[in-house]
Amino acid sequence: MPPPSTPNPPPTVRATPNPTGPHATGRTDHISAGLADLLIRASRQHGGRLADYIPELAHVDPDRFGIAMTSVLGRSYRAGDENTFTIQSISKPFVYAMVIDELGLEEVARNVGFEPSGEPFNAISLEPDTGRPDNAMINAGAIVISSMVPGINTDRQVRRMRAAMSAFAGRELELDEAVLSSEAATGDRNRALGYLALAAGRLDGSVADAMEVYFQQCSLKVSVEDLAVMGATLAHGGTNPVTGDRVVSELAARHTLSMMASCGMYDYSGEWMIRVGLPAKSGVGGGIVAILPGQFGIGVHSAPLDARGNSVRGVEALTELSDYFGMHLLGHPRSPLSPIVSTRDCDGVHTVAVRGELDFVSTEQLVHHLLDHCEQAEPATVRVDLSAVTRARPIAGRLLTATGDDLRRHGWEFQLLDSACLLTPDGDNATR
Repeated sequence: MPPPSTPNPPPTVRATPNPTGPHATGRTDHISAGLADLLIRASRQHGGRLADYIPELAHVDPDRFGIAMTSVLGRSYRAGDENTFTIQSISKPFVYAMVIDELGLEEVARNVGFEPSGEPFNAISLEPDTGRPDNAMINAGAIVISSMVPGINTDRQVRRMRAAMSAFAGRELELDEAVLSSEAATGDRNRALGYLALAAGRLDGSVADAMEVYFQQCSLKVSVEDLAVMGATLAHGGTNPVTGDRVVSELAARHTLSMMASCGMYDYSGEWMIRVGLPAKSGVGGGIVAILPGQFGIGVHSAPLDARGNSVRGVEALTELSDYFGMHLLGHPRSPLSPIVSTRDCDGVHTVAVRGELDFVSTEQLVHHLLDHCEQAEPATVRVDLSAVTRARPIAGRLLTATGDDLRRHGWEFQLLDSACLLTPDGDNATR
């Protein structure tokens, strides 16, 4: 990483709850207020330097600091400064998700690996035997992914990339022409990475074409609200929770979150997962997007960077958010919620009403309830009512089918009320 500019002075904190969110309805927006408090505490971090090796990035205001959160229910919250900035490397996971969705994981894996490099983002990190870049979050891998964006020419590739990025954000994203020009004028190291990938047979098309797509994706303008919505789209299995549009498949979203968890913060990724525990991606524009799968996406922006190229105050804010609110992905819940809403015995029928999502733990609880009941009673009828279930994982269908077969062998009549067809005969999952 080229030497950064001089240290920034302490910021003037401008952290206020979002006036356009739920607060505007007359309700007290405690979530945005909590984000504002978080910014004030994180603003005590005064270190970091602007990334001046892309000249346009040296002109940004180092004091601006904003944060936003969007839940998978489509509700958004914000605190701090309102401004736009270029997305830079935060674009990588979203383009990666789109390419996986279009071409499939195996085709992508032919050219780009999955392993953390343990090196800076612009290092020459190529597998010695295959010539593949180590992963898609470092520059070398992202350039290869950009070359794989579908399109018969560069113009079509760029349009396809911008359409996908805009769909993730839920609005049309604009290009920062000044930053694009600055990227192109100072991007010789990235071009060198492209030529190494080309020499290894891992680049689709020419280096010039790949760099055009790559520089443009990095130069798109976003806000922290955009990042939050983009993150929430991955958290929501590839469906934008604000627009309701499916952007990528659930499988592509899962693959992308896995890559972000292991590689998204470059050579800080391991410590990041220990301290914060959220799949994330940083960019040298000062932004970070972090995701708690199934719950929310969060975007934060503060331009001064640490030595690894991550926002100093952004890292501090997300570390405190995860620690204080217990949002670590691998945190252990004290006790799983029971999926059983109620039980009822009437005319020889034991009815069990179930709610929410049937994953392994909830299905395990349900199965043991059924077995315990049937061990203590004479064979009759047991009925499982799934009308309040919103989703069933594949394991739920398999366990309930096997349990029903066991009960029938012992003289019980087993009934599943599954009007929404959440459980298919082979146990595959469905969502209503």
